[in-house]
Parts: sequence; structure tokens; C-alpha cells
Amino acid sequence: MALDENHPPVQTYDQCMDLFCVSRATISNVAKTFVQDGLDAVLKLKRNINSNNARRKVDGRMEARIVEIACGPVPEGHARWTIRLLENQAKIEFDEPISREAIRRTLKKTGLDLTAANTGAYQTKQMQNS
Repeated sequence: MALDENHPPVQTYDQCMDLFCVSRATISNVAKTFVQDGLDAVLKLKRNINSNNARRKVDGRMEARIVEIACGPVPEGHARWTIRLLENQAKIEFDEPISREAIRRTLKKTGLDLTAANTGAYQTKQMQNS
């Protein structure tokens, strides 16, 4: 949208580079793909089939939702979230099942500790810096 003349203010390539923190080649490639193939082609996530990211079942949106659930209110009858409770909630939230290990890795990666509080999770990194 930043380069689109129909939606002012129109940005230059240099302004887009600063705004989105990407290279000129990326801006050029995205604009070219949009003109040739449309918006769906631009939004399609391209991953190398040999990369670790291609094998991941949990993407950034799922990670954010898992963290949001873990930081939210605990189900009635429970003192805190557990990996199993999060796994059951994830089955409800997402179309495909997510393993307990994937949930554990997500929480570890974000620094959440489910055992530290009795009403939800908090970030251990913040507590260590206090």
C-alpha cells in the first residue's frame, strides 16, 4: 500500500526500506510480484522445504495465541495452566492438533513459566531483571 499511487501518501522505495526495515531488492520483488500475480501471491508464505521453518507446525500467529491463552484466566477448577490444559485448549482453538512438545517449546522460547504463578503465566525474564 505504501507504493500504491491510489492510496496516498505514496512512499518512495527508500522510505519503504526505512519503514519496513527491508532491502531495496525486497521492496522491488514484492512490487513486481504484486503487479504480475496479485495480492494473494504477495501474501503467500514462501519457505524452503529443507528449512526448519518449513517443518514447523506452530507459526507466529499460533505462538501468539498460545501465549495469550497461557497468560489468560485459568480454567475453572484449576490453580494454573498446565501443558495438558493448553494442549486441550489448542485443540479447540486451532484446526489442527498441536503437540504438548510444540506448546512447551513455544513457552520456553518466549520465556513463560507456567509454574511461577497460580493465576496464569508470567515472563521469567522480566522477573529476573527486577
